[in-house]
Parts: sequence; structure tokens; C-alpha cells
Amino acid sequence: MTKAAVYTRTGDKGTTGLYTGQRVAKQSQRVEAYGSVDEINSALGLARAFVERDDVRETIQQVQKLLMSIMADVASLNLPEPYIKPEHVTLFEQTIDKYDAMLKPLSHFLIPGDSKGAAALDLARTTTRRAERQLLRLNETEPINHNVLVCINRLSDLCFILARVETEVGK
Repeated sequence: MTKAAVYTRTGDKGTTGLYTGQRVAKQSQRVEAYGSVDEINSALGLARAFVERDDVRETIQQVQKLLMSIMADVASLNLPEPYIKPEHVTLFEQTIDKYDAMLKPLSHFLIPGDSKGAAALDLARTTTRRAERQLLRLNETEPINHNVLVCINRLSDLCFILARVETEVGK
């Protein structure tokens, strides 16, 4: 069995294939949008490598797996059924509530950097906010699954809460 090359040469002229097979320009808003979600996944990978709490690490990994479905949803045209459903939004909200219950009410602005894990989670939060803006721009011209937009919005909140848990709650 021969090993397949990493390069395919199919994108050498500035196009890429969507998950559903259509070819689009690499600089299209759709590619920018799912590329931004991919950046979230990388930022969360960095956070997962630095966080000290096992429960936070496991939560991040579960989110990373879900981000693969979010990317597939955004990188697809004319899906018969979206990958991201209302129950994914509910899952984000339940996870936020679980961790938020561990925290005291916030009484001041936070400056990132209290720990490596919290700083990486804050980077993931700001990366998520940028991706959300990109997804909203795409949605103005090419409607995307509303549940994707809501999940990404909740994800930035989750990153904020996880950073606080990493900093404020004992292991």
C-alpha cells in the first residue's frame, strides 16, 4: 500500500473543495468563515495543553470535537440536514451553567494572563469572537445554519467561564 501525498495540487489555481464537493475560491467568505472556526480549534488545542484542571481539559476536547461538525456545516452547501442542531446549543448552555455555578459573581474587569491555561483560553475566546464576526458577514450573503451562529456565540462565553474556573477554582 503506497502512502498518499499530503498535497493534491487541486488548489494550485486558488480554489478549494467544500465538504459537499463544490469548488470555491480560497478567499471566499465561506472559506474564511470555516477557516476562522479552524483557528478556534487550534487555540483551544493550545489551551488544552496548558490548563491544569482535568475537567476543563476534557470539556475543551469535547468542544474541539464539536467544532469539527461546525466546520463541516459551514463548509457545506445544500445539506439535506445540518450537522449542528438545537441540542448542541443546549449542551453549550448546560456546560456554561455547570462551570458558572463554581464561580463567585464577577465584580471587576479581568486582565488575561493569570495562568498559562487561562491566558490560552482567553486567546481562544477572542479568536471565537473574530470567527463569529466572520460567520455573521457570511450569513449576510449566504445564509448559514442559525444554530452554528448561536453555538459560536456560546463558545466565547464558555471560554471566558473556563478561564475563570482555571484561575479561581482549586484543582
